[in-house]
Amino acid sequence: MKIEVTADTFRLAQVFTISRGSRTEARVLTVRVHHNGVTGWGECVPYARYGETPESVTAQIADLPQDLSRAALYDLLPAGAARNAVDCALWDLEAKSQGKRVWELAGLLAPKPVITAYTLSLDTPEKMRAQAAEHAFRPLLKIKLGTPDDMARLEAVRAGAPDSTIIVDANEGWSAAVYADLAPHLVRLGVALVEQPLPAGEDDALSGMARPVPVCADESCHDRSSLAALKGKYDVVNIKLDKTGGLTEALALRKEALVQGFEVMVGCMVGSSLAMAPATLVAQGVKIVDLDGPLLLAQDRSEPLIFDSEGVHPPVTALWG
Repeated sequence: MKIEVTADTFRLAQVFTISRGSRTEARVLTVRVHHNGVTGWGECVPYARYGETPESVTAQIADLPQDLSRAALYDLLPAGAARNAVDCALWDLEAKSQGKRVWELAGLLAPKPVITAYTLSLDTPEKMRAQAAEHAFRPLLKIKLGTPDDMARLEAVRAGAPDSTIIVDANEGWSAAVYADLAPHLVRLGVALVEQPLPAGEDDALSGMARPVPVCADESCHDRSSLAALKGKYDVVNIKLDKTGGLTEALALRKEALVQGFEVMVGCMVGSSLAMAPATLVAQGVKIVDLDGPLLLAQDRSEPLIFDSEGVHPPVTALWG
């Protein structure tokens, strides 16, 4: 077995801004695992918010033994981008080696297309209204917020897309007082979900607080070990493979979260169709799907995921799984 890591860059269709900053490209790592003439691959997005860089993640993968299983991987790497790419590559390798689909190997039903959110970049209210109007045909829009001018932006998006369901992501940018002040307006404007309003580590303030709009844990939820601390604070957990450290833990987290009474959102970092492909399996039957990464790119993998009126389709074998 041989493990290979390459760095790839995908240009974005336009500048993408959240409360933490802007970007014009998606920098990803592609992992290929070669064994007996078969190659499986996966993708991860090292995320600075979690102390990751392309260099640090590459180093983690380089330290792995060249002959390993998915089970052994979980004893060698923590949850995060490095484990995600290798785990997904091993799933792909196993599927190709056995001539089966990953969903069959995982004991899942055949996946179907699912409606995904489309994310509007943080901008002036006028520009966000224009963005919303351009994408008003989409059933689900996600708004990046987390600034002092959020109400004007939210009002503008609702005006631009009066019929779309809206979810908002504050990216840890609010305080408890700001959230409490905004909550009635979120209800008035028909917001269906609020993602990570408070900084992770400061979300005890959500305990016992009225949540007229469901609140979703993103930065506060990584893997199954996160769930105990989320009780009474959050209604929904956002599962991202780069946080869980791969498809294996993502499926386990979804199962355990549902058992514990949480609803589930499946999200993504900004990456290519290869990064989204395994997540389409986790996204089956959940409350909210946010796998729009490829829609934000100016370029993608050679066999990209299909996005149409039915939503995002599961990958073809030429892409993954």
